[in-house]
Amino acid sequence: MAGVLLFTGLVLAAAVPARAEPAPDVTDWPAVVAAAKGQEVHFYAWGGEPRINDYIAWVGKEMAERYGITLTQVKLADTAEAVTRVLAEVTAGKTDGGAVDLVWINGENFVAMKENGLLLGDAWAEKLPNRPLVDLAHYGAAILDDFGVPVDGQQSPWGRAQLVYLYDTVATPEPPRTLDALIAFVEAHPGRFTYPAPPDFVGTSFLKEIMLLALDDPSVLYRPAGADAEELVRDTLLPVLERLHPYLWRSGEAFPNGVAETRALFADGALKLALTFNPADADAAIYEGLLPETVSVTTFEDGSLGNVHFVAVPSNADDKAGALVVANFLLSPEAQARKADPAVWGDPTVLAVDALPEAERARFADEAGIDAPTLSEPHASWTAVIERVWTETFVK
Repeated sequence: MAGVLLFTGLVLAAAVPARAEPAPDVTDWPAVVAAAKGQEVHFYAWGGEPRINDYIAWVGKEMAERYGITLTQVKLADTAEAVTRVLAEVTAGKTDGGAVDLVWINGENFVAMKENGLLLGDAWAEKLPNRPLVDLAHYGAAILDDFGVPVDGQQSPWGRAQLVYLYDTVATPEPPRTLDALIAFVEAHPGRFTYPAPPDFVGTSFLKEIMLLALDDPSVLYRPAGADAEELVRDTLLPVLERLHPYLWRSGEAFPNGVAETRALFADGALKLALTFNPADADAAIYEGLLPETVSVTTFEDGSLGNVHFVAVPSNADDKAGALVVANFLLSPEAQARKADPAVWGDPTVLAVDALPEAERARFADEAGIDAPTLSEPHASWTAVIERVWTETFVK
């Protein structure tokens, strides 16, 4: 998700400003819907989780039946693939008729596209018919600013994510709930914890959370990384990792490739704790028969890293009207409730459920609650610094 949201400085260095095409007039929604009929929307989205792919397939079925839109998911291993494609097209002068109509995005990839003029403008996301349903009162900080950068209506919120730990309530009745407790737990249970290797988004998120909790003044992470950023990361992050790594799975000499492999290690009993970026992952895996019913989630009582993920329309998208109709449907109570259902996906909603009509509220089951504050994402510029320091230190 949201994570699969990595971007490379090499691509940024090659970027040139693009002329943002005007958005269709979202205030004339019937005209947008009429223009969308018959269009094929190529939705570039991370394809690493079967239940997410199945959900997108359901969206495609609804789009075809309701609006005459063909929704084609282009499955990505890394969202940067979509960003690179749009950049290459626009750099070559293709300012319309591009391959990417809609992209699942946030964080560094959003920042890269915004700063290089690769996103549809005119604050289209704030004008969608379903936008008033979004819970700005609770999630506005993460919806209006993505990784410290103003969104300016150039992407539409789709769901929320929060870093949590899977654990078995029988085997581990008292999981660690502070960073110091995690270190002590790992030392007491060598080989039974690990994290995905950065730049996997869960692995990088774990490193960010350590930084936020270990710094005396974490506010520095919410400003753009400066000349001393690498030194700060080395002085703050590495001492914690040097304590953890000797006691990790495979003694910290190898790391899982992603959340699916980490969850599989947990399911097999190799791990006592497993990181994931969705509080509903335990319920969803239980529904799928992947984990026993005794599994639950927890996180650090001082705070858990959280963010919002979005969909965006590139400035050179071929089928803009269709992409806008899909983005609006993704914000509907029907689509949001289905997405939030652990039996389907379990991705938390961005809607103000309590403000919905009773019939719409009834669609939503109770979400998994996390008894901890949400730690906002650091400024996007810190991601590359953290990942570079980690790679230089631990990749042999």
